[in-house]
Amino acid sequence: MSDTLLHPALLHRAARRFKLLSDPTRLELLNCLHVKGESSVQDLARATGHSQANVSKHLLLMAGEGLLGRRKDGLHVRYAIQDPTLSTLCNVVCGQIQREIQDLAGLAGAG
Repeated sequence: MSDTLLHPALLHRAARRFKLLSDPTRLELLNCLHVKGESSVQDLARATGHSQANVSKHLLLMAGEGLLGRRKDGLHVRYAIQDPTLSTLCNVVCGQIQREIQDLAGLAGAG
């Protein structure tokens, strides 16, 4: 990131993206798509235990913001991660959280 101030419109888009990613169900669906690759609503509902209607709602929101791509496959719609930054972003954040948890566990074990 540069040392220049970002345009407010860009910051608003970034805030919208982070708000979209703040939902645990959406993160769970993204994790499934990252691991399994392109998947149907039905596949993702089975994998997560969420209803098809709930999964479909979340996928449509993420596709509408350009995070996911979608394609028709007969009667089904298949989704895939379209934004190449998602995996890196999730790995950075989850990696930091894992380090924090390990640090806390180390402190608890030392006391």
